[in-house]
Amino acid sequence: MIPITKPMLGENEAEAARRVILSGWTSQGPEVVAFEREFAEYVGAPHACAVSSCTTALHLALLAVGVLPGDEVITVSHSFIATANVIRYCGATPVFVDIEPDTFNLDPTQLESAVTDRTRAILCVHQIGMPCDLAEIIEIARRHSLPVVEDAACAIGSEIFWQGQWEKIGKPQGDVACFSFHPRKVISTGDGGMITTANPEWDAKFRLLRQHGMSVPDTVRHGSSQVIFESYPIVGYNYRMTDIQAAVGREQLKRLPGIVEKRRDLAARYKKLLAEIPGVGLPVEPDWARSTWQSFCVRLPLGKDQRRVMQSMLDAGIATRRGIMCSHREDAYPVDSWSCAGRNQECSCAVGFCRKLRHSQEAQEKTIILPLFPQMDIEQQDYVVKSLFGALRD
Repeated sequence: MIPITKPMLGENEAEAARRVILSGWTSQGPEVVAFEREFAEYVGAPHACAVSSCTTALHLALLAVGVLPGDEVITVSHSFIATANVIRYCGATPVFVDIEPDTFNLDPTQLESAVTDRTRAILCVHQIGMPCDLAEIIEIARRHSLPVVEDAACAIGSEIFWQGQWEKIGKPQGDVACFSFHPRKVISTGDGGMITTANPEWDAKFRLLRQHGMSVPDTVRHGSSQVIFESYPIVGYNYRMTDIQAAVGREQLKRLPGIVEKRRDLAARYKKLLAEIPGVGLPVEPDWARSTWQSFCVRLPLGKDQRRVMQSMLDAGIATRRGIMCSHREDAYPVDSWSCAGRNQECSCAVGFCRKLRHSQEAQEKTIILPLFPQMDIEQQDYVVKSLFGALRD
């Protein structure tokens, strides 16, 4: 079986975890501090805060920028459901805008019409590793005095040409960027997340909230020669990363440049090979973006059944996934729990369908994600392309 992806973990990560386990300090501690410092240096961010997942990172980011019950947050439905869920965790309403069909990212031309007097923030997604059009998004956000939170779950190592130079996603170009270390992402700690920002007050809030609102971190209390009594000035969460995860993450960070280089090479080869299959739509990388290609998503020729193509490839020993989900089509999102840009009383939006999210829905229904991972060899990739060609002929 050729998997959809495979984390690149080895003896270095195993030894790092072993070292921490034998140290006796396995919860959030010195390894987390080191991982935060090294991650911040890699992306060029003033601050980085490690947490238990990208979902918790996004939740804390929205809380820090001031999202409150009754507010609205503009985002895309075309993303893993966590993107919308964190908005509802805050008691706010997600307002969905459509995507660009070629990049699968938020369409900035749809953004301004979604802004209302209840809008508190914009939550954009660098979908499957492809940087979204931050220049346009941030310009609109600044006109309306709105913070921009970047869901960069898939974009560790992605770059954007920003003000005359290439910069890593996560610097951040917006106000806060959130990353994932889930096994399907570019690097993995088993699970986990990271928040980057240039705002020291928000960084301090992330650190307070991730540890139950505890006024004194464990590392400070345990390292003090004086007795310290902590206090809990606010209600917080248990959103901490463990030192075992952080030690693995530090080793993964060393591998990251090589992982990204291999993924980009494989994506370029996919484009060359798949260009010879009639009707297959290939993803577009703008000239100002460098994707990690966390996933390689192709549009099927007109009239081809997504499920049948995927089943044919599964029968051939190849795992695929359907196009990225749309949150508004799930039962967890009844029509009164979300909105779309410019919705009015005559709008025909319903669970499973929204005429204003046409490109999002078509991307879910008419695209598939092909295997791509740094250990993939040329023979495996050739077999994937051959099998796709065969599935499309059936």
